[in-house]
Amino acid sequence: MQLPTPARAANETLAFLIELLALGSLAWWGARTGPNLAVHLLLAIGAPLLAAVLWGRYAAPRAAVKLPLPGVLAVKALVFACGAAALAVVAGRPWGLAFALLALANTALATADRRSSEWIGKLDKRN
Repeated sequence: MQLPTPARAANETLAFLIELLALGSLAWWGARTGPNLAVHLLLAIGAPLLAAVLWGRYAAPRAAVKLPLPGVLAVKALVFACGAAALAVVAGRPWGLAFALLALANTALATADRRSSEWIGKLDKRN
């Protein structure tokens, strides 16, 4: 299913906002976890930093390491699941679940759109 250009742009914008929300959720969780200020700061900075490094290295469009689609989806699932779990801890399970479902729907739609575009591109090259 290939999305019309405005819908694709809206979905890509939403994807970026979801990525930022995952990082923000991890930072919020880190700031509220641990016995003292040093641990709060370490987790508030370290958790989103680790997620961002994983994302940038393996899941970003210009990733340093080009993984096959299942690998990219696994990295995205890991980051989004951690973000959803962090949000569930600090804001409540309904918020974590809502975030997880939104991330899942957005990723599924973007993946279907990209695969459709690739398939159509291959057909055009044959003709």
